[in-house]
Amino acid sequence: MMKEQLWNIISAVRQTSPLVHNITNYVVMNNTANALLAAGASPVMAHAHSEMNDMVAIAGALVVNIGTLDEYWVESMKLAAKQAKTLNKSWVLDPVGAGATPYRNQVLEELLTYSPVVIRGNGSEIMSLAKANIKTKGVDSTNLSEEALEAAQQLSEDTGAVVCVSGATDYIVYKGNCITLANGHALMARVTGMGCTASALIAACCAVNPAEPFVATTAAMALMGVAGEIAAEKASGPGSMQLYFLDALYQLSENKFTQRLKMDSK
Repeated sequence: MMKEQLWNIISAVRQTSPLVHNITNYVVMNNTANALLAAGASPVMAHAHSEMNDMVAIAGALVVNIGTLDEYWVESMKLAAKQAKTLNKSWVLDPVGAGATPYRNQVLEELLTYSPVVIRGNGSEIMSLAKANIKTKGVDSTNLSEEALEAAQQLSEDTGAVVCVSGATDYIVYKGNCITLANGHALMARVTGMGCTASALIAACCAVNPAEPFVATTAAMALMGVAGEIAAEKASGPGSMQLYFLDALYQLSENKFTQRLKMDSK
């Protein structure tokens, strides 16, 4: 059963605590590290050029998140992505704010040459990356996830990557397959970095199941959505949502996960 397969991946993260190397943005470092720890993974935030090759070599997976771009960090991203490709390590590209500026688009074009295994973004980011002639509003999506489905399929075909469009409904596409996940809650959009957290969790799941990035991505997004839903039931606003979300990641049981998961295929 697919649900059992997804839970086995989530469980493997808890049991093996894979090291996830994050080159991410200043805004979300703390949130991302705490979410990875709550899910059972081991986070490291590293961007010094001198240690990129060594850090990628010891990590289970890499996340490259372009949220707060900086020329030094861009070089770190390219060095790390190149090493991940060389070593055949899973790496996840989070194209935050794709389409917002020409520089951002240029950086993304360069990063795509290093063959990310998974690309996760909101509807506008995925459409922009797929050259769907759209501009984003800063880092916020102006397009619904379902509007980006065709662009996601095209992007996956062009890059060979699993493409995940996150939103009220999450779409994960790869080689003609499409899984939809309808968990989560609107309150998640009021907490900064939830998308960045999703990308980091995808990397953790890919680290324990590198041979099946499509299934690993689905497991991470399912975990994210179910935990968010549980947290929102207790939260009274964005502040408590953050706290309850970490608790939900940490406490989630197989029974609750399988009972709540709203998954379908298109």
